[in-house]
Amino acid sequence: MMKRIAVSCVSAIGAALLLAPPATAADEPTVRELLEKCDNGTDSCVFHPEGEVEYYQNSSEAVGSPVFNCTDKEQMMNVAWSDSTAESNSVGLSMSTSFGEVFKVTFKATYGHEWRSEHTESQTTFITVRPGEVGQVYHGPKMQKAKGTYELHFEDKFYDHYIWYVNDFEASGPADDQGGTVTQSTRAMTEEEEQANCG
Repeated sequence: MMKRIAVSCVSAIGAALLLAPPATAADEPTVRELLEKCDNGTDSCVFHPEGEVEYYQNSSEAVGSPVFNCTDKEQMMNVAWSDSTAESNSVGLSMSTSFGEVFKVTFKATYGHEWRSEHTESQTTFITVRPGEVGQVYHGPKMQKAKGTYELHFEDKFYDHYIWYVNDFEASGPADDQGGTVTQSTRAMTEEEEQANCG
């Protein structure tokens, strides 16, 4: 007997209810319970990718330390920074476990390149800061996103069913081609900043 469980969106829940009779929460495993069973209590656990990989630019965040120009002349200042980006997913579970390995193997076979769990970018950025101003550097990494459905088969019934699905699973991670954005800005120092940094 087949059973479906939706992960994240209302439309998937509606689809799931069309395929199976109504059940109470106690009659169904949680998404965590199912994914923790993937290749760790199942006969088979397969990830079915849906669509193409989506690439997007992550939001820019401040990196490195701000630089303060306490002189009366414009200064070219350098900011050394390092920024690490890690994978995440729609169910909030660590992908270092079996279900994550299933995802990564299938991802490579389907899309032809490795899934990256993390990426660290380091560099020195030069920024022109006018007298009495503070400069800051920002970095936004390039990301990739993939989605799909997990299909789990059990030898013995699990919550009264042999087959379960986790629908609408989605994972994001650093893209192979790191064409991230590096930007900078300057602004006038506050009185507190001037007192703290310019003595």
